[in-house]
Amino acid sequence: MERVQFTGVGSQLQGVGRLADGRAVFVPGTIPGETADIEITHEKGRFCEASLCAVIEPSPDRRTPDCPHYGLCGGCQGRHMAYAKALALKKQIVHDALTRVGGVENPRVFETLGCDDPLRYRNKAEYPIAWQDGRPIIGMYAAGSNRVVPISDCLLQAGASVRAIKWLAERLNGLPCARHLKGLVTRVNRDGDLMLTFCADAPILGDIAALAPSLRDALPELQSLWLCHLNRRPSHALDGRCAKVWGADALVETLLGLEFEVSPQSFFQVNPPQAERLYQKALEAAGVQPGCELNLLDAYCGAGTITLSAARYAKRATGVEIVPPAIADARRNARRNGLDGRARFICADAAKELPRLLASGEHFDAAILDPPRKGCDAALLNALIEAKLPTLAYVSCNPATLARDVKLLVAGGYRLEWVQPVDMFAWTGHCESVVKLIRSDMNS
Repeated sequence: MERVQFTGVGSQLQGVGRLADGRAVFVPGTIPGETADIEITHEKGRFCEASLCAVIEPSPDRRTPDCPHYGLCGGCQGRHMAYAKALALKKQIVHDALTRVGGVENPRVFETLGCDDPLRYRNKAEYPIAWQDGRPIIGMYAAGSNRVVPISDCLLQAGASVRAIKWLAERLNGLPCARHLKGLVTRVNRDGDLMLTFCADAPILGDIAALAPSLRDALPELQSLWLCHLNRRPSHALDGRCAKVWGADALVETLLGLEFEVSPQSFFQVNPPQAERLYQKALEAAGVQPGCELNLLDAYCGAGTITLSAARYAKRATGVEIVPPAIADARRNARRNGLDGRARFICADAAKELPRLLASGEHFDAAILDPPRKGCDAALLNALIEAKLPTLAYVSCNPATLARDVKLLVAGGYRLEWVQPVDMFAWTGHCESVVKLIRSDMNS
């Protein structure tokens, strides 16, 4: 055990201090400015991880966590601090990544855009099911493990989602198909409509169909019921083949006045109000506004949410995505919103497609990049550098990979103008950002 003063913040909102021997130590549940007794749990050479034993000098921003599962479930890392403090620390995390990893001096990082209400904001939940002490349980994973923690509520989830998990938790032990169930996925749109997907390791369509009448009685907001027959070694909760058991083919969700059809395996931002702020900043960074004459490229376009948001104002918006079902969703959403004449979608590897488009005479004034957590492929970044597009808007959910990619783009002739963190995932260590980059030989 050692007493430590915390002076910094780690990527998951954990406090960072120095041990007596000079090594950095990362401790969940602590806040910069505090002094606490800690116990080392993992030694990693130049740094250590530790658990909190006792807070000796608490921060004025410390509060009693409002969730009974805090510290057990791995979902939230910041419920022990005031929300305003969490927002300030997320700005610091982004700033630190850009300076330390990206090599950017004095990056212009704005204050984090927080949620109007950081409770019940998620429209999707994945509840794992496991066996403990000879009976099935449903809940959330403990931090850093595959161990399931039973929960009765989640303050991040919409009410319909919580009612669904309570319904199943009360009946799970008596279901004949329980031995095959691996999880429950809920989706809830802004109108409160609910989509339920049971995830199983066997094709138990009849068993799930038998639950439909009682589910409809208990959950009047239920719009559809699905079964996902998982692949043999699933890499995520919905890694398998989905079949509709009952109800509508999709939920309809709205973003920035546009409608999007969301099926069980569709990607859609989990916090629609914050997604609107994120997309507005991305469009602003790319120079998209009413009356503009931009030709826009949207790489990693997914189901086309950003592409279609831009298509209302840009001369033309082109979305490129390598996943065929996402492109199918994007084209369907374009037709639904009457934008199929202003937006086009190409199923291809953007790193290969961009040079092909340019070679065929295409011209783009700006590009929006919205890659997964691993960041952009280096080949795409090099293609953008070679193309010398005037403006880039980079949407990131990982400050570390964002900083890595910004470093490459700056070395290739771009200048970082500004960074806008957006708190898409309140109370967690995750933070989204929008970055504006322009060619170094251009004016702001």
